[in-house]
Amino acid sequence: MFSRYICGMRIGLPRLEPLLGGSCRGWLLLLRSVGPRVFSMASETYTSGAHSAAFVTCPNDTVAKDLARGIVQRKLAACVNIVPSITSVYEWQGAIQEDNEVLLMIKTRSSKVSALTDYVRTNHPYEVAEVISLPIHQGNPPYLKWIADVVPE
Repeated sequence: MFSRYICGMRIGLPRLEPLLGGSCRGWLLLLRSVGPRVFSMASETYTSGAHSAAFVTCPNDTVAKDLARGIVQRKLAACVNIVPSITSVYEWQGAIQEDNEVLLMIKTRSSKVSALTDYVRTNHPYEVAEVISLPIHQGNPPYLKWIADVVPE
C-alpha cells in the first residue's frame, strides 16, 4: 500500500500504475468500480442485503409485545420496534376493511426471515398474518454489526 495524491485526491492503494498507465482517467474508472467496496472495507464490512427489515401487523398491543418478546428471545431478530396505533385499509373476503393495528418493525439477518415467518404464522391470531421483509442495503456500520452479533447465522 502507498499513499499518494491522484487526480487531486489523497488515496492509499496498491501499486496499480503499470495496469492503469498512470492516467487520471484510469484511476477514476478504477475508483468508480471499486470505490464503494474499498470504502466499506476501510470502515466496517457489510454485504448489502445481508440483513432485512421485516414488518408484521398485529391486532393489539398485547399480541405485538408477545410476538416481539418471542422473536427476540429465540434470536430470530436483534430488535423489534412496536409502533402503536396505525390504521390499515385493506380488502378481505371481497369487502374493504379498516382496522386499528400495531406494527412490528423487525431487524434481522436475511437468512432468518423464513424462520421468523414460520414463528409469526404459528403464534399470530390472524388467519393470514402479514410478514413482509425488505433487504437492508445501507446503514450505520456499528448497528449492522450489532445485528450480526446478536442474531446467529
